[in-house]
Amino acid sequence: MDTVTNKTLEKLKYDLVRSGLVQYEVIEQAQEIADAQNINIGQALINSGILTEESILKFLEDKLHIPYVDLNDYTLDKSCLKYVSYNDAKKYRILPLFKIENTLTIAMADPLDLFAIDKILESAECSIEPVISSQSVIIDKIEEYYGETATIGSIITEDKPVDFNWTEELHSDDLNDNHMQKIINAILKQAILEGVHEITFQHEEVGLCVNFKKNGEILNKGSLPQVLTSSFIAKLKILAGLDPAVSEVPQLGKLSFKVDNIEVVSSVSTFPTIMGERIFLKIYKPPRNLKAIITNEKNISIVRNALQNSGIILVCGSPLSGKTHVIYSLLLEATSRFRNKNVMTLESLAKYNLAGVNQCELNENIGFNLDKAARFIEFQSPDIIYLEGVKSKEVFDYFSNLVFENKTIIMEFLANNMEDLRKKMAFSDFSTLKSLISCMIFIHSKNSVEVFDNATVQKYLA
Repeated sequence: MDTVTNKTLEKLKYDLVRSGLVQYEVIEQAQEIADAQNINIGQALINSGILTEESILKFLEDKLHIPYVDLNDYTLDKSCLKYVSYNDAKKYRILPLFKIENTLTIAMADPLDLFAIDKILESAECSIEPVISSQSVIIDKIEEYYGETATIGSIITEDKPVDFNWTEELHSDDLNDNHMQKIINAILKQAILEGVHEITFQHEEVGLCVNFKKNGEILNKGSLPQVLTSSFIAKLKILAGLDPAVSEVPQLGKLSFKVDNIEVVSSVSTFPTIMGERIFLKIYKPPRNLKAIITNEKNISIVRNALQNSGIILVCGSPLSGKTHVIYSLLLEATSRFRNKNVMTLESLAKYNLAGVNQCELNENIGFNLDKAARFIEFQSPDIIYLEGVKSKEVFDYFSNLVFENKTIIMEFLANNMEDLRKKMAFSDFSTLKSLISCMIFIHSKNSVEVFDNATVQKYLA
C-alpha cells in the first residue's frame, strides 16, 4: 500500500527526526530499504512497523498546514470529476472534491507534487487547493467515483439521433490560424458521438472525402474542398507528431484530443496512393476500471489470479470489438493491485499513458521491431508483458516459453466468434500456446464479455 510519494517525504524526512518521531539512523535505513525495494520511504517506514499511516498523515498535516481529509467519511461533488481525467487521477493519485467559485479542492497523497498541480491547473483552468488524504483510499475512491464516468461511453449516444455536423465548422466565418484544428476537432467529435472508431480521409475529385466506418459499412460524411486540403493535412500531421513535408512514405503518429472534457487518443496512419495520401484514424476509448467491464466477482477473481501467476492471458474478439480497451484495463488492474511487479508492453503505438506501466513503442524506421525487442526485453526482468499484434509462430513460441520463467504474458487473438476461435486454435502451430493459457477473455460485444479459467479453456479448445 503506497501512502505518500517520495516528493513530499524526501523533502521532509529529516523533519521526522526533528519532530522526534524517528531517529536519524532509522531514516537512513528506511531510505536504503526503499531504494532496494523500489518503494517510497513512507512505505518503508510503515512496512517496518516504525510509523503508522495515520501518524505520517498527521505529521504532514501539522508540518505543511494542509488539512487532512478522511475520504471514507466524505462525499465529494461528482460534478467536479470533469476537471480531472481518470488517467490523471490514477497517475497522480488525486481526487477532486468540490469547487467554490474559482477554487477546486483536491485530495492528494503527495501535496508537494508540483507536476500534478501544474497538470490540474492546466486542465481545470482554475485555482487549486490541496488537502491531504491516504493514497490507498484515494485509489479506491477513484475507482468508486469515476467508474463509467471516466470513459468516453458517457458521451456516446449510439441509439439516439446525433445533432452535430462537422461541416458547420467548415462553413463558419472563422478564418484564423486555428480554423483547421477546429475542423479536425469537429470531425473527431462527430465520430465519437456516433460511436465510430475509424475515420478515413482520401482524395477524390470533389476534394478530401471524410468517411466513417461503422459495423463494416463506409459512410461518407462530406468532404473538404481542394483549396483547403493541403493545409488540413499539414495541420493534422503536425498535431499527430508527423512530418508534414513527407508524403512519399507511410507514417504513424498519435493524436490526443478532448470531447466534452474526456481525453481521447487516436492513431494516425498515412499511406501514399496515386491520388494522394490516404489518412486513416483509429480512435481508442480511455481504459476503464476492470470491474466496469467484467462485473461478475468470480470472473474478476479468475483474471486477478491469472495476473498474479505465470501463464498466458488471451484476449479474443472480432475487429473493433475492444480488445485493446480490455487489455489496457488489465494493465491498470495489474499496476494498481500488484505494485511491485514490473509491467511492460511492446506496442506499435501507446494508446494511453498508463501510470506504473513501462510502455515501449516499436519503431521499424530504426530497426526496432518486435523481433529485436523480444531479444532484449528479458534483460529488463519483466513480470507481466503485453504484446500487440503477434503474427509469427516464432514470436508466439518465444513468448510462450517465457511462461516457464514465471512470466505473465498478455496477448490478443483475432476471432469473430467462439467457433472461429476453435477452428483457428486447431492448427498445430498453436499447440504450445493453448497449453499455457491460464485465462481467456472473449469479447462478444460491448455488453458481453466472457471469462474462462484454465480448466475450461483446455476443455473447450481440446
